[in-house]
Amino acid sequence: MIVVTGATGNVGRPLVRALAAAGEKVTAVSRGATAPDMPTGVRHVRADLSVPKSTEPALDGAEALFLLTSGELLAGGGGYLNGVLDAARAGGVRRVVLLSSQGVGTRRHPPELEETVKRSGLEWTMLQPGGFDSNAFAWAETVRTRRVAAAPFGDVTLPTIDPDDIAEVAAVTLRTSGHGGSTYVLTGPAPVSPRQQVAAIEDALGEPVRFVEQTREEARAQMLGYMPEPVADATLGVLGTPTVEEQRVSPDVERILGRPGRTFAQWAERNVAAFK
Repeated sequence: MIVVTGATGNVGRPLVRALAAAGEKVTAVSRGATAPDMPTGVRHVRADLSVPKSTEPALDGAEALFLLTSGELLAGGGGYLNGVLDAARAGGVRRVVLLSSQGVGTRRHPPELEETVKRSGLEWTMLQPGGFDSNAFAWAETVRTRRVAAAPFGDVTLPTIDPDDIAEVAAVTLRTSGHGGSTYVLTGPAPVSPRQQVAAIEDALGEPVRFVEQTREEARAQMLGYMPEPVADATLGVLGTPTVEEQRVSPDVERILGRPGRTFAQWAERNVAAFK
């Protein structure tokens, strides 16, 4: 059995689908009381990683665990994970795949979560994605209502990644051997700027969408409404002054999946309904 935490999110939902389609027995874990749209046969358990004891029913009898944590927990360090990992070992888990962040490798984000998993005694694999294509959902309401999208650093490019590609990589690392002790940096196939992303949404819609460039201060104030201050500041650092490493396309998605990652334009076409 494979346990997927964060099972109703942008990565967890397609990961559950991919594992179920491959014939795996899956337990989907989320904090919500229900998990809508889960594939037939997938068990749902309500649990909160910050309360490790709540994860025990999900982990009993599991062989592999996908760990996805929120930005709030990321900012708080990795200490709470000790209890989750203790429950995982007690339940029979042998393999854990952590959805970390490219920012850990580039030292934008603290390494505590990864270090905690590495000390667990379990076989581990680290996934370090860059920015998600799905962050563009933040524009959905203004694009729907006013055909406007606002973002800072309009012409700075980064190789953002489709969450479905992250899910497919995670499924491979959870289901197959040979990934223990590996860290994979996950990016899209080409760098893309916020202005180019808005143009791709415009093309998918077939209607003009105006791009408005925010100041750093305007963007920071908006981010603080849904993420902790250290995460917001680190994110703005990546968006505004990325390193050469952060702008580089990683080969890991193609190496694991045998195909290039999906482009942002492909993501926009698949998700255009959110912007109509």
